[in-house]
Amino acid sequence: MKSTSSKQRVNVAVVGLGFMGVTHLRAYQSIRGARILAVCDSVRQPVNGIIPGVGGNIHGADALDLGKNLRAYTRIEDLLGDPEVDLVDLCVPTPLHVPLAVAALKAGKHVVCEKPLARDAASARKIVRAAEKAKGFLMPAMCMRFWPGWSWLREAVNDGRYGKVLAARFRRVSESPAWSKGSYLDGGKSGGALLDLHIHDSDFVQFLFGMPKSVFASGITRLSGAIDHVVAHYDVACGAVVSAEGSWLMSKGHGFSMGYTINFETATVDFDSARGADALRIFEEKRKPRVVRSKGPDGYGGELRHMIESIQAGNPPTIVTPEDALNAVRICEAEEKSIRTGKPVKL
Repeated sequence: MKSTSSKQRVNVAVVGLGFMGVTHLRAYQSIRGARILAVCDSVRQPVNGIIPGVGGNIHGADALDLGKNLRAYTRIEDLLGDPEVDLVDLCVPTPLHVPLAVAALKAGKHVVCEKPLARDAASARKIVRAAEKAKGFLMPAMCMRFWPGWSWLREAVNDGRYGKVLAARFRRVSESPAWSKGSYLDGGKSGGALLDLHIHDSDFVQFLFGMPKSVFASGITRLSGAIDHVVAHYDVACGAVVSAEGSWLMSKGHGFSMGYTINFETATVDFDSARGADALRIFEEKRKPRVVRSKGPDGYGGELRHMIESIQAGNPPTIVTPEDALNAVRICEAEEKSIRTGKPVKL
């Protein structure tokens, strides 16, 4: 696709008006160069440009006023036929990712696709192959690569400011989803907490350390018929001891929390979302513990800004690629197999 001038706005259409769709729409409102042109949902439609709010696990989303000129579609075919739409942002249930992403790419659109790219690696490869042939760019929405405190960690690992990583632990736990239960709690379609929640940390492990050589995992099936609680151990090239826990089993009232603890050679870095603005703390020898406060948008705003700027520059996104998202699904698939067999699985 031809380069878009940096002075030219990118016309965005968001498909799916649940929690994540509203979250993405809100992020686009604050991105210079993005123009929300249209939305598409077979059931939930705006009234005079106003989309009702919906709850989620990070924060609630109040009603959103996108103006009376907003184009509202109920059929994806009609949206894809709109020649003014540049970017299609898919915030739909996982089973729809493959058909809608492939159709949008074939229609010549740029595409953002929420995670997981697909329920299994074979399906995800269909999207990757379509992206390889497409004129538009595909960016999977792996938001933790852009999240304040997490993008900082990537920089700290890469520049070696605290020496090598000796051990790393990630944790992402929540009550079971209270919204879109028909989608999330059908594990055959959603993949349960493993594919919907824990995949963020599986992806971040490969972001920091490269594709693991193997994985060993244990897990519990309780709510969805898929894996609703997982603890995984990753064999990574640098030799660090790396693990991640993900869960939908937290009791009512616990809410959602995410964090990590990284032991470097000269420091321990600890992130706990429950601490709010003080989430990221650093502990070094001969120095007092300190808090690092990150600036900029949250991960949703960061990832979508990266996509808009990439389109304007005429270059595909670099911070996360289709192959990265495929590999994240491959890692989770290996974890599923390890849980089933009780053995490590090579990647």
